[in-house]
Amino acid sequence: MREVFQQELREVQDRLVELSGLVAISIDKATRAFNESDVTLAEEVIADDDKIDGLTVALDELAIMILARQQPVARDLRIVVSALRISASLERMGDMSTHIAQLARYRFPDKVVPKSLRGTFAEMGRLDVEIAQKLTELLRSQDVKMAETIRNDDDEIDALHLKVFDKVLGETWKGEAADTVDATLASRYHERFADHAVSIAKKVLYLATGDWDPDAPSV
Repeated sequence: MREVFQQELREVQDRLVELSGLVAISIDKATRAFNESDVTLAEEVIADDDKIDGLTVALDELAIMILARQQPVARDLRIVVSALRISASLERMGDMSTHIAQLARYRFPDKVVPKSLRGTFAEMGRLDVEIAQKLTELLRSQDVKMAETIRNDDDEIDALHLKVFDKVLGETWKGEAADTVDATLASRYHERFADHAVSIAKKVLYLATGDWDPDAPSV
C-alpha cells in the first residue's frame, strides 16, 4: 500500500512538471506573438489554454483522491496540498499567456505597443520565458538554487514593469488612449506571470528545505 502511495505522489510531481512545461511553451508563443504581431501563434496560445485548464483539473482531482484515500500526514500531506496550490498558480500563468496573446490578436496586424516600448516588452518576454523554463526544471529537480534565480529574474521584471508605467505616465508620452491601456495591461500580465512563478518557487523551496520564507512574495 505504501508503494502505491509513493507512486501516486510521483505521479503528482510528474503532472506538475508536464503542466509547467506546457505553460513554458504557452508564454514563449505568447511573447513572440505579442512582439512580432503573429496572429497564428496568438491563436495557438488561446486554443491551447483549454488543455492547460483540463490538465489542472485532472491534477487537482488526483490530489483530492489521494487526500481522501491515503490520508497523508506530515511532509506527504504538505506535498499534496502544495500541489493543489501550485497547479492553481500554473493555471493562472497560462491565463496570463492567453491574455498577452489576446492583445496580439486584437491589435493584429498592428503592433500592440508603440516603438518606444518594444525593447522593454521584448526583454520582459524573454525573462518570463526564462522563468517558465527554470520553473519546470525546479519542479523536476527541487534545486533550491534555481528558486533563487527565479526570484532574481522577477526583480528584473518588476523594474521593467515600473519603467513602462513611468513611460506611459511621463510628459513625453505620445501614445493614444488605447496605446496606454494596452501597454499597461500587457506590462501587468508579464509582471503577474512572474509573480506566480515566484509563489511556486517559494512553495517548492519550503518542501525541499522545510524553511518558510515570509519575505518571498505570495500570489
